[in-house]
Amino acid sequence: TTAFFARTFNDHLLVIWKGVEQEYGKILGLLRVIDLSCNKLSGEIPQEIASLHELITLNLSRNMLKGSIIKEIGQLKALESLDLSTNNLSGIIPESMFDLSFLSVLDLSNNNLSGKIPLSTQLQSFNATCFAGNSRLCGDPLNKCLGDESPKLPNNGGTEIIVESDEELFEPLWFVTEMIAGFLVEFWGVFSSLLISRSWRHKYFQLVNKLGDWIRLTMALETVKLQRRLRLKD
Repeated sequence: TTAFFARTFNDHLLVIWKGVEQEYGKILGLLRVIDLSCNKLSGEIPQEIASLHELITLNLSRNMLKGSIIKEIGQLKALESLDLSTNNLSGIIPESMFDLSFLSVLDLSNNNLSGKIPLSTQLQSFNATCFAGNSRLCGDPLNKCLGDESPKLPNNGGTEIIVESDEELFEPLWFVTEMIAGFLVEFWGVFSSLLISRSWRHKYFQLVNKLGDWIRLTMALETVKLQRRLRLKD
């Protein structure tokens, strides 16, 4: 008789995923990871790596790679983690990195990168430590580059928004305050005089009555004139 023994194999692997060591089993085949860190790799990053469109993690850190970051890096649309730290990479950061919409982990520290970090909400969302150790690299989130100026913010009409200093803002406030204070002083001066002096109070009310009579008479005359004009037109 022949005996048959069935054996099953379960694939389990410890993978450092986004800086955290995790164990993968059933979904191990779904991982698209290249981790060649901590070797003695030299030379330049091959351009052919940009053709791995389903790649999720690329870790080439702690090697002796030189040259620049390939311009085609933006073709790795699915890339979520990129670590090129502690190499001898030089040159600028390619603007094609704008296209890495899913990138959530980035480390370009301790290289010889230079120039200005491209402006994009993607790159500026990372901490400054992700770009540290590149003495000739500048721009947000690192120090400003030479010649950089704060942008002027246009309002809805396209005109320039002028930010006034605290002193300029308080000048109209003091002016209004002084006007109100002067009005209150004069008002209470006149009102208190009317309360104290009966003769002044009597003359004041006479003046008010005469002014009211004059206004009513003027309005009546103007009404009569208007009625006559309307009749003549008819």
